[in-house]
Amino acid sequence: MRKAMSKASRPAGLAEFSFLPGLVPVPMEPDGAAAAEGHRLRMRRRLLKAGPESLADHEMLEMILFIALPRRDTKPIARELLTRFKTFGGVIGAPVAELMTVEGLGEAGAAAVKLVQAAALRMMRQEVSSQPVLSTWDRLTDYLMAAMGHEPTEQFRVLFLDGRNKLIADEVQGRGTINHAPAYPREVVRRCLELHASAVILAHNHPSGEPAPSREDVALTADIARAAAMMGITVHDHIIVGKGKWLSFRAEKLL
Repeated sequence: MRKAMSKASRPAGLAEFSFLPGLVPVPMEPDGAAAAEGHRLRMRRRLLKAGPESLADHEMLEMILFIALPRRDTKPIARELLTRFKTFGGVIGAPVAELMTVEGLGEAGAAAVKLVQAAALRMMRQEVSSQPVLSTWDRLTDYLMAAMGHEPTEQFRVLFLDGRNKLIADEVQGRGTINHAPAYPREVVRRCLELHASAVILAHNHPSGEPAPSREDVALTADIARAAAMMGITVHDHIIVGKGKWLSFRAEKLL
């Protein structure tokens, strides 16, 4: 019987050959691993020393993703995200279902992206809540644009205010299609009474990007204002959010 060939007696090159290609994991080349770790270390140090403005959009995404995907090369994933969703804000605001279609991102990567969005919105909402809303108008509109500006379908939300115009709650009252979100005056007033709100600011987005109000928007706002007034509740404004811009009903004398 022939003896099995020993490792020492194999011809040069045969020792490294796998008879199960694709089934036996191939470890990352030490030089490649060291280069990748060095790249990440340099970005971390640049972020901490020079601040986030020193990083390009794709580098910011790389850093977010390599925390969630430590064993992956996140550069091509970051670039694909920007190609697909156009801007950093577009990536962060993209729906989970659409993010999950990007090869290599996976559940962990999608969760990391949405966590960044949630953290930013929570910080902005707390800044709006800390003072009377009408005295922090720029912060309010920045918050609404961040919260709604990248939504692919319309949503109608209500900001409920107390007697000092401080934020009690911010709630999405309806989600709809690309050009319509249901909203009902009776439900807005009912929720005001439940929260003991004295005033509201209405808001909805136009996924088309243009914040110009439709006739339906004007009519709905008038109906809500009329129903609220009967209960002693003030509608301060209705904000329509587009892509990078917004419109105030109060400023346009539509309310």
